[in-house]
Amino acid sequence: MEAFLTATGLVALAEIGDKTQLLSLVLAGRYRAPWTICAAIFFATLVNHAGAAALGAAVTQWLGPDVLRTVTTLSFVALGLWMLVPDTIDEDETKTRPAATLTRIFTIVSSAFFLAEMGDKTQLATVALAAHYSPWAAVVTGTTVGMMLANAPVVWFGERITRRLPAKTIHLVAALAFVLLGIAAWWW
Repeated sequence: MEAFLTATGLVALAEIGDKTQLLSLVLAGRYRAPWTICAAIFFATLVNHAGAAALGAAVTQWLGPDVLRTVTTLSFVALGLWMLVPDTIDEDETKTRPAATLTRIFTIVSSAFFLAEMGDKTQLATVALAAHYSPWAAVVTGTTVGMMLANAPVVWFGERITRRLPAKTIHLVAALAFVLLGIAAWWW
């Protein structure tokens, strides 16, 4: 349960203002099919984070406990510092032709979201969390729930939410959480 709750909380915080959240906003405005968009985000996140967690779990087999502890600590601290850099989204990343069918919308959104998540801080956090927690299925479930907690409201409520949330403050809280988790990982 600790792996699930930690993964959910960290990813939900880390996702605030992230490029994939901005992409969710853009795609929701373009396609106006919230159920399909949320399903596509869920699918893309689950596939992406399952691969990331599998990599993180494999890393634990290759590295000794001291090296793994150091790598995990440095990863969380680096992710925390990365949280302080706000994300932007390029116009080119969101240029797609409007589609008429829900299947086409699902394909476009899941592909765009999967690609946008590659190398993103939430994907790297999934690798680090899976390296730290042995039940990596709980990590994948938690990171996926965290992504949905951050992105589904954006899809459903759009710009109204992003205007009211103090993204800078949330970024600072998320950064602090990652750094503290990194320090705690050193002692565990």
